[in-house]
Amino acid sequence: MRRIVAGWAAAGAVLVLLIAWGCTPPPREQTPLFNGQDLSGWVFVLRDKDVDPMTVWSVSDGVIHCTGKPSGYMRTEADYADYKLHVEWRWPEKVGNSGVLVHMSPPDTIWPRSIEAQLNWGDAGDFWVIGGAEFAEHVETSTRRVPKRAGSSENPVGQWNTYEIVCRGNTIRVFVNDVLQNEATETTVSSGKICLQSEGLPIEFRNISLEALK
Repeated sequence: MRRIVAGWAAAGAVLVLLIAWGCTPPPREQTPLFNGQDLSGWVFVLRDKDVDPMTVWSVSDGVIHCTGKPSGYMRTEADYADYKLHVEWRWPEKVGNSGVLVHMSPPDTIWPRSIEAQLNWGDAGDFWVIGGAEFAEHVETSTRRVPKRAGSSENPVGQWNTYEIVCRGNTIRVFVNDVLQNEATETTVSSGKICLQSEGLPIEFRNISLEALK
């Protein structure tokens, strides 16, 4: 009798483990948007069309270096929807201005229709509406800015920061160094290209990847 009970107990333990394993969601696939070696897969748009983009954007030691001048952006060739975007950035010398544009749609212009997750020093986590894109929390029509919820969670000059931008349907949530700083709901755009801005001073980017949420 004891052997039968022990056998059932062992079988039950195995069954619990199997159920637990079956209920554990598989890890989502990470898609690198930057291969760490070159800028393949990206398109470059500058205010001054006579400037060679490769004098503005370059890669070394797994890092994208942007001079910040002239103004413009690099964008993905592909469109994306329903994802978590991971971007790391830092100011190597002085603090300045930049941004990550999501749900960008053509035409390529300065600046294109999109929603910007701000990178201006001290304001990372702000949203800006660009080119007619909108969302519910943008109620102050005299400005295109929707401020972040909390004080700055950015690191000092020279240190790396992390943006997690979660785009799901018509909602965008932004985390700066793991702090939820803003949320946009009922967005009028829900898919498009992803852009990194050149906007005044040198900035660096690395470890840019995307995790599909569907």
